[in-house]
Amino acid sequence: MTSPVYAGPPHTRRAPTGRHGFGNATRMEWIKLRSLRSTLWALLLVVVAMVAIGIVTMANTKAPSADKAAAFDPTNNVLAGVAVGQLLIGVLGVLVVTGEYSSGTIRSTLAAIPDRRLVLAAKASVYGGISLAVGLAVTFVTFFAGRSALGEGVPAPGIGDPGVLRALLLSGTYLGLIALMGIGIGAVTRHTASAIGALVAITFVLPAIIGGASGTTVAQFFPTIIAGNSLAVSKPVADVLSPWAGFAVMCLYAALALGSGWRTLARRDA
Repeated sequence: MTSPVYAGPPHTRRAPTGRHGFGNATRMEWIKLRSLRSTLWALLLVVVAMVAIGIVTMANTKAPSADKAAAFDPTNNVLAGVAVGQLLIGVLGVLVVTGEYSSGTIRSTLAAIPDRRLVLAAKASVYGGISLAVGLAVTFVTFFAGRSALGEGVPAPGIGDPGVLRALLLSGTYLGLIALMGIGIGAVTRHTASAIGALVAITFVLPAIIGGASGTTVAQFFPTIIAGNSLAVSKPVADVLSPWAGFAVMCLYAALALGSGWRTLARRDA
């Protein structure tokens, strides 16, 4: 007959420290992300694509005529690659969630961190933070690389010019918000193909269809239109959202996607 193990008074018993904490969850997500080769390659592709598109676009930018000089905005041109970058970052955000469901590793994740909302918060914090850092870095690199590719006689934008720094910061932040949208959509559908389809529909398909039918009246509220016509511009543009209004709408998109994913993840079985 074995001797009973003394566990101490009830008030002194404690759960393993950090087991279900946010720090523990974020470390787990960071390990999973950095261990996947697809993460590095996808983010590297974002950098290469955005810089290459920015350089090519600026190399083909011509000096404006006198009547168009006031509306000339090379900062908007150099950030044309954001459209491609958002797709890659958004798809990787989807895979951060749906990849675990397709492989079945979500069960291990939820066994270690039973609080499902904490799991989603950790995924959003880690991947959203990485995407924000990459987004800000690549917009600045693209700006300076594209600026150097301008031909003679074409006015080159400066980082200190009115609206330029704001355009770079908001465009980089936009990529971080798209990453959060991808995570939220992935948590809602839990299926890679349908989540990517929903992301592409929101960012590319619906703006094109609605824009063709109603002009910019409704289309200006969709992410890609906001990125190209509001966030990436350094000069006021008529008939589109202002930069800060566009940024607020993008924050709302990210909040709605994550909120929906949070609710769905908490209610459904793994």
